[in-house]
Amino acid sequence: MSTGKILLYYAFTPLSDPKAVQLWQRDLCESLNLRGRILVSEHGINGTVGGDIDDCKAYIKKTRGYPGFARMEFKWSEGGAEDFPRLSVKVRDEIVAFGVPGELKVDDNGVVGGGVHLKPEEVNKLVEERGDDVVFFDGRNAMEAQIGKFKDAVVPDVETTHDFIKEIESGKYDDLKDKPVVTYCTGGIRCEILSSLMVNRGFKEVYQIDGGIVRYGEQFGNKGLWEGSLYVFDKRMHVEFGEDYKRVGHCINCDTPTNKFEHCVNEDECRQLVLMCPDCYSNVETRHCGQDDCVDIAADLAARGVDPLVTQ
Repeated sequence: MSTGKILLYYAFTPLSDPKAVQLWQRDLCESLNLRGRILVSEHGINGTVGGDIDDCKAYIKKTRGYPGFARMEFKWSEGGAEDFPRLSVKVRDEIVAFGVPGELKVDDNGVVGGGVHLKPEEVNKLVEERGDDVVFFDGRNAMEAQIGKFKDAVVPDVETTHDFIKEIESGKYDDLKDKPVVTYCTGGIRCEILSSLMVNRGFKEVYQIDGGIVRYGEQFGNKGLWEGSLYVFDKRMHVEFGEDYKRVGHCINCDTPTNKFEHCVNEDECRQLVLMCPDCYSNVETRHCGQDDCVDIAADLAARGVDPLVTQ
């Protein structure tokens, strides 16, 4: 049995010397044979790392030894170092790239002016008390919502976090400004920022789920308001909260339920990840994203009996 684990964590706290924190974190992870991705900025730290369970525990203990990270929560999931190609520890202007580093304000208690934190049970209580007035607002990229989201959630038309500012300033969601809006994302970090940006733009009653989808799913599994799979940014690509999950995603070509994203056959030029069932992915003629050029390339490869997966 594997003894590996993956840790997901973040902390918003003022860091006077992000470069020093970067070097310390890199050395710490290397000494513990952890791999993954860590971003550091003047606003705090955002990381996902994997390794042996004992090394993960040692990492948590040493990282919490830094005063600003003493209360940082770590979310555990199945996996390990093998789910990441390498260790990457970088300094950036933002630990989540919304494109507004100057707008975000943090202090020793975290983000200043963000949405009200709700524990998973408080989310359900809010819906019980306020009913259909409550709006779930997806704080992730629209692609992620294809395989799972909160029931009846609003999914903004964004490909990256950089798109959110233009999206929430577009006027599309002005009718939500007087409603209770619950923002959500994978582990909670994107909503820390998104909720503050929404408050700054006139949304009057904004909430965020404490610990994100991960914490909600851990508590309620597939019996609550979450539906489907959770997209994750490592080799696993998706996780579920039990085997009884709802199949939300559908194959782009045949509409068969699936939660697996695959690369288009025109990978060198297209680079799109799209939902494909195993049957369509195994057939070069249907291993495409649906765009005309890619459909033509797939048909040509099939006609010539060429399969890139076989010839690699």
